[in-house]
Amino acid sequence: MKPLANFLMSIAAATAMSASVASAESPRPIQQVWLDDRVAVSLPVATNRVTTVSFPSPIEAIDGAGVTVDGKTPGQFQLAHTKGSAFLSVRALVARASANINIRWNDRTYVFQLIESNAPVLSLNMTALPTPEEAGAGHAPEVSPLKLLSLLDKAKAFPLLKSQQPESVADVAFTTYDGKPLVCDFNDYQIQIEQTFRFNAEDTMVFRVAITNETDAPFLYQPDSFALRAGNRLYPQSISDSDGQVAPKGRSIVYFAITGTPDGGRNELSLKNQFTVLVNRFLPPPPAITVTNTEAISAAKGQP
Repeated sequence: MKPLANFLMSIAAATAMSASVASAESPRPIQQVWLDDRVAVSLPVATNRVTTVSFPSPIEAIDGAGVTVDGKTPGQFQLAHTKGSAFLSVRALVARASANINIRWNDRTYVFQLIESNAPVLSLNMTALPTPEEAGAGHAPEVSPLKLLSLLDKAKAFPLLKSQQPESVADVAFTTYDGKPLVCDFNDYQIQIEQTFRFNAEDTMVFRVAITNETDAPFLYQPDSFALRAGNRLYPQSISDSDGQVAPKGRSIVYFAITGTPDGGRNELSLKNQFTVLVNRFLPPPPAITVTNTEAISAAKGQP
């Protein structure tokens, strides 16, 4: 997570941005302001233009003085808002008009001071302040071994969950490589990526791979040594499910995952990346040399 000081700096910057709307002499027609219920936002509005204020989600309520919604009731500003929508529109009705509206959103009240101006803000996008967790979005989340195991299980059962409990995998990105297999060929064995799953909240990718042994001897490897190469970066596994061997001329299905980056950041890898899967293999022992009695006697006598 980011240090608290960094988060407080982001709050201070957000407040300064909110105040800048009030102090700008020639405001940009389209602006973004952090939502801060401790700061009143001055909003320049024109008589011949419409200004739209947008919130992240539906507005709960609007209170105003000197504001009319039907154009028939006297007022200095005309406001339009559809109940349940996340935006409102407002324009000035007379020159040098000023008024305020208070908007309830997410159980808080946000104050806007409306001012008639020849240089209006035409679109004001209100954005929620980042939480401390979001402020540390550049850091990989801490994922427990039990959580990693559950992600592997979810990847294995993905087709069943997709058909019977779609809500449980609604946030899982998934791809196969039908027609364009990602094959890593190492001469006497191959590793083919068959499926990839991305769990964004955990910044974890799970891979289903098939290891094919091209030799007549067992292929032995270190089960916890899977790594993923994407571009020029290498990502070691965070967990795997394998027994470390493939039978002669055989094929084995393995699941493994990577989480974050080696330096603790988020990997943010896309399913569209070109990946290479690596694993540490155990080299087979050299063949034993069989010596017959005749060969031993001849060697002792120095005879060829």
